[in-house]
Amino acid sequence: MIDKLSIEAYLSISKKKYEIYLLDKKNLKNIYKEELDVENDTDLIDYNLLSNFLDKNIFKIEKLIGNFLKTIILVIENEQILNSSIGIKKQNYGEKINKDYLESSLGELKDLFKENYQNNKIIHFTLNRYLIDGLDCKSFDKEIDAEHMCVEVNFISAPNILIKEISNVLEKYQIKIDRLFEKKYIKNFFQGEHLDLSLIAYKIQNGHNQNEISLVSKSLKKKGFFEKFFQLFS
Repeated sequence: MIDKLSIEAYLSISKKKYEIYLLDKKNLKNIYKEELDVENDTDLIDYNLLSNFLDKNIFKIEKLIGNFLKTIILVIENEQILNSSIGIKKQNYGEKINKDYLESSLGELKDLFKENYQNNKIIHFTLNRYLIDGLDCKSFDKEIDAEHMCVEVNFISAPNILIKEISNVLEKYQIKIDRLFEKKYIKNFFQGEHLDLSLIAYKIQNGHNQNEISLVSKSLKKKGFFEKFFQLFS
């Protein structure tokens, strides 16, 4: 029986292809891989075809691992995915500008996005740049006295209804979506490299993009607003 803690399952859904992987995290290689080319001129997902694809592969994966598959990581490419940048300029009233100040600003931007796009779920949240008194800042070696700070971030999000529809298909197999990735976004970091999509997603979720912010439930951990900060703060 394969150690279930050392493996992760990935499902990729795009206009032209469905892919499923079982990744061995210890050895960073797939122990199962299957794909299906899809003839589709629209961006609508053929859920019957997706169900047939899963029917053929979920049982094989579960037989291979000797256990039921409970979660899967979803990689999606779809025209309904929203990619948007938002910025905020904050006047400083006597506070020192430091990591906590930036964290608070990022929290405001996340709340602003969620308020305006209530029907979307954030997939990726990245820091594009931040300026202090008009100058690009790369790190916080110490607290800074300044009049204002500008922060620009990028959100990639998917409609809740789209995620729900895919979740409904997976419920047939009692499988829940663990995490979400946008296919074009993650592949952009590995242009020219011949890596399976599962390995690309694994590298991204383990911090390959130093400016991506991983959100975490406040009830689970007491690390402030974010589970981790970017490497520029270390």
